[in-house]
Amino acid sequence: MINLIPNQEKKEKVKDFYFRLAVVALFMLSAVVAVAIVAMLPAYLLSSVKKSSTEVRLAGSVDPNGPEDTELQKLSQDLRSKLILVEHAETDKYLVSAKVIREILLRKSPGMKITEISFEKSPDESKKASVRGTAGSREELLRFRQALEESLVFEKVDLPISSFVRGTDIQFTLTLIPS
Repeated sequence: MINLIPNQEKKEKVKDFYFRLAVVALFMLSAVVAVAIVAMLPAYLLSSVKKSSTEVRLAGSVDPNGPEDTELQKLSQDLRSKLILVEHAETDKYLVSAKVIREILLRKSPGMKITEISFEKSPDESKKASVRGTAGSREELLRFRQALEESLVFEKVDLPISSFVRGTDIQFTLTLIPS
């Protein structure tokens, strides 16, 4: 079958088709939006009514001089004092030295167990580290102390003589003053 419609008219029909398609798509989109708005309207109205009634109830129930207010003030003051304490602690703290910890761990022998490393900063600005642990023998503990004394990281190593009383499984506390 031969198509007798001229090319110009064919082009116009294609344009008309796309125009109608766009109009139908926009109509469908607007219908979907309208249905969505109608479906959400009751939930919105209900939530706004609940919000306003809750605000009214809350405004009427809180007594500005009631016990809740004084408790809140005490809690606020306590929190404020703790925050001030933390802020001052940040400026006065002695930073833990990774170099000191690394040196202690490198110098310990395999038979030793270090249970605690603590750092202190005294009021006269001197810093010291304490090491607690368990040594397998006196010789092992003595080698550990000598190794720390030879290290350039520490100015002074203090190990009480009472640590050498037991022969095995010795509980010790070393005091180190970093350089």
